[in-house]
Amino acid sequence: MPRKPKLKPPTPQSRRVGYAIVGLGKLSVQELIPAARTSQESYVAALVTSEEDKGEGFAQALGLTDADVYTYDEFDRLAEREDVEAVYIVLPNSLHRDFITRAARMGKHVLSEKPLGMDAKDAQKIVDACKKAGVLLMTAYRCQYSPHHWAARDAVQSGKLGKVKLLDSMHVQVEDDPTVWRLQKELAGGGPLPDVGIYSLNTLRFVTGQEPEWVFATLHQPKGDKRFKEVEESVSFMLGFPDGVTANCHTSYGAFKTDTLRVMGDEGSVLMDPAFKYEGLKLTIQDEAGAMTPTFPPYDQFGLEFDHFAQRVRDGKTPWTPGEEAVQDHVIMDAIYESARTGKVVNLKAVKKKDAFRGKKPQLPGAGQ
Repeated sequence: MPRKPKLKPPTPQSRRVGYAIVGLGKLSVQELIPAARTSQESYVAALVTSEEDKGEGFAQALGLTDADVYTYDEFDRLAEREDVEAVYIVLPNSLHRDFITRAARMGKHVLSEKPLGMDAKDAQKIVDACKKAGVLLMTAYRCQYSPHHWAARDAVQSGKLGKVKLLDSMHVQVEDDPTVWRLQKELAGGGPLPDVGIYSLNTLRFVTGQEPEWVFATLHQPKGDKRFKEVEESVSFMLGFPDGVTANCHTSYGAFKTDTLRVMGDEGSVLMDPAFKYEGLKLTIQDEAGAMTPTFPPYDQFGLEFDHFAQRVRDGKTPWTPGEEAVQDHVIMDAIYESARTGKVVNLKAVKKKDAFRGKKPQLPGAGQ
């Protein structure tokens, strides 16, 4: 598939929001930097990395200079850069709080990869630090900026499916490198649940607009597999939503890559398969009239995410997926791990308000048939 085209001429760079990308791993190199280059409201102004040579190579490709590349030890020097209004944190989970707190003290707004922290307490400290500093914090839940996922949400919440009865989601993949940081509990906080399982959790919360009232979970950590000495291989969990609606979810680092989302009502259903990929999403809405597969103008999930946050930086309003949205996911994930440990249902604090932890809705490309 070709790189997604721009839908309109970008805002002049003098009025766009300059980002420092913190961490030049695979996601930054293959997705974020290209997305920022084609976004409407954003651009890359600086790079922060442990590999200066790598950073300088990307700086040259971006039309930046070596002076726009910083090491992690030099991160606080971004305070001198008025053109860097925001930072995008793309680091191992255990480093999020330190770098976000430092960015907040510099007065930089923060867009951070998920999960926001290591657990709910850690994530709340991040939220508190940004509030204290008076900067905006947004969690990079890219699926909540995808027209496909918004169409699924609209079908669920419009009544097109009738009364929602059941939900299910699966996000699994094989992690075969025992040395990666994602398999180190001290760096990741957990295994597939906070890495890929969080997509199922967060997206089900998003499409329903509701919060689960209880969770029940089991996990598997195989003996003798050096990949899973510290973290689980697989987690299966149930979420109990209001009105008796139940969701079944599975996540794993030991199964062939699959990502699906399904919502079943008494008059129709929604299926996304694949549901969480960067490209090639497929949505099918089924009711008594038949099956419909909506189509959309080409878009980049990361570019839409960049630009939504840039718009909030400009108007000062709360982004659609602020830090509080991430804290709620951590609260639920903490409960999932507790349930797996105890073998019991864990009840959650009731939340009646729709979209209780979200801010101003994003502007998205329109849908077509």
